[in-house]
Amino acid sequence: MDRMGWTRGVRQLLVALSGLTLAAAGPAAAQAPADPPHDAASCARPSLWVVSDADTTIYLFGTIHTHDGVAHWFDHAVRRAFDASSTLVLETLIPAERPATTVAAPEGSGLTVAKVAIQSARQAGLSVRYGADMVLARAADASGKPMIGLESFDEQLRMYQSLPSPARPAAPAAAASHVAVPAPAPALAPYLRTMVDRWNAGDSGPIEAVVGEVRRQSPEAYRRLFTDRNTAWAHWIAQRLKQPGTVFVAVGTGHLVGADSVQAKLAANGIRTGRIN
Repeated sequence: MDRMGWTRGVRQLLVALSGLTLAAAGPAAAQAPADPPHDAASCARPSLWVVSDADTTIYLFGTIHTHDGVAHWFDHAVRRAFDASSTLVLETLIPAERPATTVAAPEGSGLTVAKVAIQSARQAGLSVRYGADMVLARAADASGKPMIGLESFDEQLRMYQSLPSPARPAAPAAAASHVAVPAPAPALAPYLRTMVDRWNAGDSGPIEAVVGEVRRQSPEAYRRLFTDRNTAWAHWIAQRLKQPGTVFVAVGTGHLVGADSVQAKLAANGIRTGRIN
């Protein structure tokens, strides 16, 4: 049975590393300029994996959904893999227009907590506009590279809305504009900063710690957010290996760590992955 009392801090961190793509649907994402303030002297080397056979190459990139845009990570191995790929595959594609009903969120829901995570990200100098997913999407759009989503936007939105709230079940749905956003946890902003800095270095330790804590505190949320989705995405990769070509799959780093990672699901089916960055 799911533990309904998992702490608000862990929940906020979870949304910060797994659910901020949803926040890009709102005005918060538009407040940052399109071009990140790159520091040429500050290079990053986030994790990049590859799955391949005789005629297919699938790059598997662990993203972070909020970033400061200073450390230049979209170059070297990541850029070469992206440029060599015919298609960009993201967790979801954010539609240009959405019905107003899709923004409904119960107080304490995943979507409401995402707003808190965005506030904390701003305090740490981070923005979803500079998140790896959105940088990749802009690059694909500029180059005419096709993009597809592993999940629909509505599917992902419903999943986050349905997550149990801290210490109580989710409340009935209410209009997002009528939901009070709780204050960010004081420790959230510096921890987000740490996650980004370690992600830049290719170290997913802080992210893996959050995923592990979700598993401990809320097994049902962990199953819905990670185990089930990682299994489905590994199946997609296995099926895609049957077609020739090269694709670039970018999903949150939290899905590429731990015992239930996408790589672990692939290995269970006899498919090997290798880290190249």
